[in-house]
Amino acid sequence: MKNKTLYPTRLALALLAAGAIGGAGITAAVGSAHAQNAPQATQTQPQQQAQPQAQAAVGTVTPPNFAQITREYGPAVVNISVSGLRKVSAADDDDNPLAQFFGGQFPGMIPGGPNVTREVPVRGEGSGFIISPDGVILTNAHVVKDAKEVVVKMTDRREYHAKVLGADPQTDVAVIKIDAKNLPVVRIGDVNALSVGDWVLAIGSPYGLENTATAGIVSAKGRSLPDDTSVPFIQTDVAVNPGNSGGPLFNDRGQVVGINSQIYTRTGGFQGLSFSIPIDVAYKIKDQILAHGKVEHAKLGVMAQEVNQDLADSFKLDSPTGALIANVEKGSAAEKAGVKPGDIVREIDGRAIVSSGDLAAVINLATPGQKIKLDVWRDGKHETLTATLGTLSKSDSVASDGTQGPSQGKLGLALRRLTPDEREQADTDGLLVQQASGPAAKAGIQRGDVILSVNGVAARSVEQVREALTKAGKTVALLVQRGDSKIFVPVQIG
Repeated sequence: MKNKTLYPTRLALALLAAGAIGGAGITAAVGSAHAQNAPQATQTQPQQQAQPQAQAAVGTVTPPNFAQITREYGPAVVNISVSGLRKVSAADDDDNPLAQFFGGQFPGMIPGGPNVTREVPVRGEGSGFIISPDGVILTNAHVVKDAKEVVVKMTDRREYHAKVLGADPQTDVAVIKIDAKNLPVVRIGDVNALSVGDWVLAIGSPYGLENTATAGIVSAKGRSLPDDTSVPFIQTDVAVNPGNSGGPLFNDRGQVVGINSQIYTRTGGFQGLSFSIPIDVAYKIKDQILAHGKVEHAKLGVMAQEVNQDLADSFKLDSPTGALIANVEKGSAAEKAGVKPGDIVREIDGRAIVSSGDLAAVINLATPGQKIKLDVWRDGKHETLTATLGTLSKSDSVASDGTQGPSQGKLGLALRRLTPDEREQADTDGLLVQQASGPAAKAGIQRGDVILSVNGVAARSVEQVREALTKAGKTVALLVQRGDSKIFVPVQIG
C-alpha cells in the first residue's frame, strides 16, 4: 500500500492505494451533501405576508439525477488489478524477521547488510475510465506503478489484459489500453465551467467494491498540495477510499471533469477532503503519451514562495497575492528573460497568479519552447517580461568585520561579510549571520544564515543594508540562504 504522510495543520495527506503497487487506490470523492428545503410560511401568517416571504427565501436545491448518470456512464468505468515486483532494502523488508528488531538501530545485524535489496511480489487495485471505443483508458500513474501485469474488469464481468502506454508521475496520470472494440465511453466536460458548490459524482472500486457511486459538491478549485504544486486540484467532499484512485469525477451533466487521486486522512480512509486531477491537465498528458510515448514538462527555472501580508507590506503590494521569486536558476528561461529574485509574478499570459501554486500549475500546462508573458512587480511598479520555456529534466552581520553592526538595533542581527573561501563554498555572496536576536530571531533568522538582499537590494556590505533599512517601512523582506535553500523572510522592525 503506497502511503505518503504529510502534516499540514496536523492532518495527514495520504496517497492511498488498495495494494502495494505504487498504490492503486484513492481519489477525490465527496460525502453526500444533503439539500435543505427553504423555510415555508406557517399557516398562522396572513396570506399577504406569506407570499413575499416565500419569494425571498432560497429555493429548494435539487440534486442531479445521479442514478441516470451512473446507468449511462457507469459501464465505462473499470476496475484495474495490478501485480508485479518491487525492490525493497533489507532494513525495510517486512518479511525479514530481523528487520523489525535490528533494521533501524543495528543495520549491520541484518544478513547481507542494509543496502542489499530483493524483489517482493506486490498487488493492488484501482479504477479507470474508457475514453475511446477502441480501449484507451485513463487512470492514475500510481495505480500502475511497478506493474508487470494489468488486468481490466468491465462492469459486465469481461476481463482484458492491458498494456501501459505511458505514465507521468509528476501529474499522476497514466494511459493504458485493452484490445477491444465498440466499448462504452465517458463524455469529457469543461473544468472552467465547474464552480465551487456544484454537484459532483465519483464512480470507482473502493476496497475492491466495483462500480461504487458516491456524490458531493466541489469544495474548492485550483488547490495546491504540499508535494503536488504542479497540479491545480479540484477539492471535493465526495467519499473516496483506497481503490477509487484513477476513477472519474463527473459533473451534474454526466461529464468527466477530473480523475480522483488523493485524500487527506488521519486514518487511511475518507475524512471529508478529496482531490481530483482536472481533466484538462489529464488530457494534455494523454495527448503527449499517445503521440510520443512520453511526457515533457516545461521549465521556467525559478523557486517561488507564497506572499503573506508582511511580505506584501515589504514590497509595497496592495494585497498579499502573487508568487515571490526566491531563486533564479542560472542559464534558465527565467534568467534569460530577466527575472530576478525579489520579483513577484502577478500574471502569466493574462491569467492571475494568486499563489505560488498557480505559477507552477500554469507552467505545468505549458509546453517546452512556448513563449509566455510575465507581469512582475519590481521596485514598486509593474514590468512585463517574455520567457521562452525550457524542458524540465528528470533530475530537475551588519558589521564590517564581524561584531555588532549599525543595524543590529533595528534587526537584531550581527553580520559580517563572507570570506573568499566561504563565498566559494556557498556559491554566493552576502552577509553571514553571526548572531540573531530581537525581530530577526522572532522571524526565524538563525546564526549561520546568509543574508543576500534587503527588500530586493543586494546585501554586499554594511552600508548597503543600512541604506536599504532607511528606506524601509515597518517590515523588511530579507532574502536568506540556508544551506542550498533560499527564501524571503519578512521581519517586522516597526
